[in-house]
Amino acid sequence: MATAPYRRIVEDVKRQLRTGALQPGDRLPSTRELARQWKVALATAAHAMRVLAEEGVVKALPRVGTVVAGGTSRPSATRGTAESTRERIVRAAISMADDEGLPALSIRGVASKLGMPVMSLYRYVASKEVLLVMMAEAVFADELLPPEPPPGWRAQLELAARLEWRVFKRHPWLARVVSLTRPQPQPGALAYADWVMRALQETRLPAQEVMRVHVLLHTFVQGIAVNLESEADAIAQTGMNDEEFMRRTESSFLNLATSGRFPHFAKVLTGLRTGFDLDFDELFETGLRVWLDGLEVRLARR
Repeated sequence: MATAPYRRIVEDVKRQLRTGALQPGDRLPSTRELARQWKVALATAAHAMRVLAEEGVVKALPRVGTVVAGGTSRPSATRGTAESTRERIVRAAISMADDEGLPALSIRGVASKLGMPVMSLYRYVASKEVLLVMMAEAVFADELLPPEPPPGWRAQLELAARLEWRVFKRHPWLARVVSLTRPQPQPGALAYADWVMRALQETRLPAQEVMRVHVLLHTFVQGIAVNLESEADAIAQTGMNDEEFMRRTESSFLNLATSGRFPHFAKVLTGLRTGFDLDFDELFETGLRVWLDGLEVRLARR
């Protein structure tokens, strides 16, 4: 009988322990990394991690991730003040969402990660929705803006956009949590808004325009970032990255493009002799430059 995919991951980790390739305290790859390495579904990789934890081979450390058991022990999640316990819960939830994706996040899963009874978590976090708000606030607060801004409104907007992009890249789930229509009053996120609005003071735009520029800049960053989580989910579920997927569907695109119905698309597609690399960082930088160029022209006309 063939070995179950999750079991192959479990046995490989144990083999690395026997050979010394992994030592107590060493950090294991994230669930998503395991899914990519073994070309299995995200749920399969997560199941392997749970089995390893149940067997005492690995343990989860807040702010660190999953490590080989036997290293420095973590403090009990039930000790300490309510504030420190709430912090551990939020950090464990962030680690789970980073590793396994937003769909895998649950109160029960966080409780299991911390070794706490499920119902005890509700003493510190009222619901999953509240937990998501706390997670978003924590990751924005981790990426501090500098105390002194660079000179000029454009340089200041560039800096804010790049730092926000870095937060979204570190936590791909975040773009699905932050709401444009129902924003939460979070100090970490409002620090970015305050920075942008201060930068725009020198432009002398009216308050309505300042708010529009702030919202548009934020949605530009979030709009690209929302694809990070989608791509990670697609890789985990199919075992194919974007390049492999495009190679598989290339002939279908070519057949449709050369049908005569879409001549301009066909012209561009056939002109991509070396292919097209969808690099999110490059896309972000190009888009930010074009966006700011347009704002600069608009301001000059005023």
